[in-house]
Amino acid sequence: QVTLVESGGGLVQPGGSLRLSCAASGISFRLSAVGWYRQTPGNQRELVATITTSTNTNYVDSVKGRFTISRDNSKNTLYLQMDSLKPEDTAVYYCNKAPLTAAWAWGQGTQVTVSS
Repeated sequence: QVTLVESGGGLVQPGGSLRLSCAASGISFRLSAVGWYRQTPGNQRELVATITTSTNTNYVDSVKGRFTISRDNSKNTLYLQMDSLKPEDTAVYYCNKAPLTAAWAWGQGTQVTVSS
């Protein structure tokens, strides 16, 4: 059974930082390219960062230079370091395969709110 558990979200002021984690179980995490997605009410999930099995990374333009994706295959865990946060980064953040071919079941996500 595949389980994805995202954590680390919260309320932060503009310019602040958060580190998100995604713990995966029931899957061969190290065999897949994975990514972080985010979703705001009424909108589709947006892919914001990806990391391949060889740790090549890619980011959507809006987060380049501010977000850093990384993975620890020994812990089956994906991370997203978010710095210089902006109000427009407010969303629920999820992890999953990237691309979403034979996607895993979605976790509950973690809420990130950037507000003063």
